[in-house]
Amino acid sequence: GNMASSIFGGLIKNGIDPTMIRVSDPDSLQRTKASKLGIQTFKENSDCIREAGFIIICVKPQLAKTVCKTLELSNNQVLISIAAGISLLSLENWLPGNQPIIRGMPNTPALIQQGITALYANDYTTQAQRTEADKILSAIGETLWVDHEEKIDVVTAVSGSGPAYFFYLMEHMIEAGKELGITEEEAIQLTIQTALGSAKLASIDRSDHPRLLRQRVTSPGGTTQRAIETFEAHKLNEIIKLGIKNARNRSADLSLEFGESSE
Repeated sequence: GNMASSIFGGLIKNGIDPTMIRVSDPDSLQRTKASKLGIQTFKENSDCIREAGFIIICVKPQLAKTVCKTLELSNNQVLISIAAGISLLSLENWLPGNQPIIRGMPNTPALIQQGITALYANDYTTQAQRTEADKILSAIGETLWVDHEEKIDVVTAVSGSGPAYFFYLMEHMIEAGKELGITEEEAIQLTIQTALGSAKLASIDRSDHPRLLRQRVTSPGGTTQRAIETFEAHKLNEIIKLGIKNARNRSADLSLEFGESSE
């Protein structure tokens, strides 16, 4: 899938020999795409993971149990799961005992090596293995280690789903521009470049909270203030927070639907 392609694409761009990467996929078209990059491809997971140091599971949550149950791993192999909502408890129940496991949550800007991946490891994962996993996932952007597994659900809601929120805002900025008289092409150019420039501006000095950057643009009595007042009058701030809370809740729900109970 796209996320798997992003990971091995990023590794190759970072200088990793593609022959050191293995990909398993039941879809022959996906295997063909990977093989054209010089990657070793396999139809069966068991053949793919043999002697691999790190195994990354890039599947939908509902497939995680089936895939994990088929894996025969040794305790010196590290499994990294990016299946949304699937807890370490579930993964540990589906895999051999004392297995080093890392949960990760990347996002789609990984496609252009501009993503961020949050990570959380179980107690069987050594510091050396964590460091190596960090190097692997740094190939697609920044990494962030969290200190409690529950935070992965929050990460899923904020950054995992986050690109869609920005695209949604951009979508409606474009629509507003069209309704007010500019062309779609003009609205798209203005919106995308404004989003890109704003993100770069916010990234230059992260000690400047986006709130401060927003305040600097908002002159008293000006056009920006009128827009912000309209957003707040319609409780857009509360709607955004509610949406993210519900996304977090859905991530937790996935663990109950497709994972193992702690009871």
